Amino acid sequence: MYNQSLSHTRWKCQYHIVFIPKYRRKVMYGAVKKDLVEIIKTLCEYKHVKITAGAVAEDHVHLCVELPPKYAVSDFMGYLKGKSALQVFDRHPEFRARGDKEFWARGYYVETIGNIDEATVKRYIEKQKEESEKGND
Repeated sequence: MYNQSLSHTRWKCQYHIVFIPKYRRKVMYGAVKKDLVEIIKTLCEYKHVKITAGAVAEDHVHLCVELPPKYAVSDFMGYLKGKSALQVFDRHPEFRARGDKEFWARGYYVETIGNIDEATVKRYIEKQKEESEKGND
């Protein structure tokens, strides 16, 4: 069994997380999509969160992450959505010009990866990614 460690803890905490932009607007394509991928990767690196799979579709984001047990999922999601929204507004001022005060919707979906194996979640995310890319062509 693969697991990681902190100073006194061995762990393997994996989560499948899905979150959407406000009003589920289809805004994440082209330059915005590329920037979001970069922003999410960078923010996860800052917190030492490993992304094992991920996909940004036009109207939602899927992440399969290994989250250290020192972080609550809700705290991590608050950080990720808050900081990424600020960076999106900085890089794409057209969203702020429309009067949008928030980029992400309030909630998110999260499930632990345990009842199903990681490979199943990764296949699901890859399938979502392929379907999203078909729609962008």
